[in-house]
This record gives sequence, C-alpha cells and structure tokens, in this order.
Amino acid sequence: MAREIILDTETTGFDPKTGDRLVEIGCIEVVDFMPTGKSFHEYCDPLRDMPAEAEKVHGLSSAFLTGKPKFVEIADRFLEFVGDSPVIAHNAAFDRSFVNFELEKCGRAVLPESRWVDTLAMAKKRFPGMYNSLDALCKRFKISLDSRDKHGALIDAHLLAEVYLELQGGKERALELTAVVTAAAAALLTAGEYGTRPRPLAPRSTEEERRVHAAFVQKNLKDKAVWLQFGVGAAIEA
Repeated sequence: MAREIILDTETTGFDPKTGDRLVEIGCIEVVDFMPTGKSFHEYCDPLRDMPAEAEKVHGLSSAFLTGKPKFVEIADRFLEFVGDSPVIAHNAAFDRSFVNFELEKCGRAVLPESRWVDTLAMAKKRFPGMYNSLDALCKRFKISLDSRDKHGALIDAHLLAEVYLELQGGKERALELTAVVTAAAAALLTAGEYGTRPRPLAPRSTEEERRVHAAFVQKNLKDKAVWLQFGVGAAIEA
C-alpha cells in the first residue's frame, strides 16, 4: 500500500524570507490515493500582525491567532504524522518554503524537495494552457466547493485529495484499486485461511445434554415430534 500525505498551509503572505509566517497547517493521510480519515491540523501564532490582504483570503485574524501554539510546539507531532511518506501539495514550492522555513527555524530536519509532489505541475501537464488553481480543478472535476467560503488548510487538503485522485485516473483508478482489494480477499478465502472444515461437523452438545433433550421430547411431545416418524433422533424409554 502507498501512503501519502496531502498538505496545505495558510500564511501571512508570500515569502518567509521577508518575514511572512505560517499560520495554519492541515494534512490528511491517503493510502492508495484514498483518504483514511486520519488528519493533522493546527493553527499557529505567527508572532506578528496579519496583513489585511491575507486575512481576506483565509479569514484568520491576529486576534484569533494570538495565543495559539507556536510552530515549535507542534513541529514534532507534525513530523511524526508525516513520517517518511511523500507530501502532496498544490504549488508545492510555496508550501515547502514555509514548512521548511519553520522547521529549520526551530532546529528540526527539513523535508527535502525530492519528497514533495506538486499537483499544480501535474495539472499543467494534463491541461496545458488552462487555469489550474485548486478552485478551477475542483470545478473541472465537478468536486463540490460548498464546504468552504474562504481558504482553510484542512478543508483545502480534503479538496486536494479529491483532485489528486482525479489527476491519477479518477473514479476508474478507485474502481481498479477496489478490484485489487477484492481479489486479495477472494484469494485468502480460496486458500482456506482457517483450514478445511470436517465433514460431518462434530456435535457441540454433550452426550448428557442430548440424553436430557431426548427425554424431554419423549415426555412432552411424544407423537407430535414429527421428525421421530422419519427416524431422525432416537426416542428413549420413559
């Protein structure tokens, strides 16, 4: 199984080298291109003001972010969640620059470029000359945007997971993966995972339980016990 991490961030601006900081990070785990339900999400106090232009995009104000964990406080949990899996992001160079800036700033190992997969580059290759923002791709693939009115790291990560599946072959790929899983399950059954069942099956009742049952039938049902007329079960003397 192939485990990957879909990642998105929100920031105070465009470039960490000029003082911009990461303010939200959202990740979801996908296995064989399908979300598993596991996620990582945190808001971070940028320790600076929030420009009005950035707040219009994601709706995160300085008042809301003040007092939230600093990135250094969530860095280890973030790295543990990501593990050694590839990281999928839309316009990956942007997210990578902020994530690695924050990791380096707090003395953690950065995520090398070789581990990042850029869905924007994938989309440009598939749809050359077209507008390939996350919103545009969602509309192109008929993925609902009703879940958000502003950008949010975790919401956008979920949307990107759907876009990523479509870029990898879409519903046909999902059906192909389902077929592989079904075939594997059938193979286990064919192999007789639990061994061959004995024929006939051994009785689960004890000899004493069967004697008491036969006595009950003889005493209370007598001729009404139809199965005795066909030789099924043995009547005992009262």
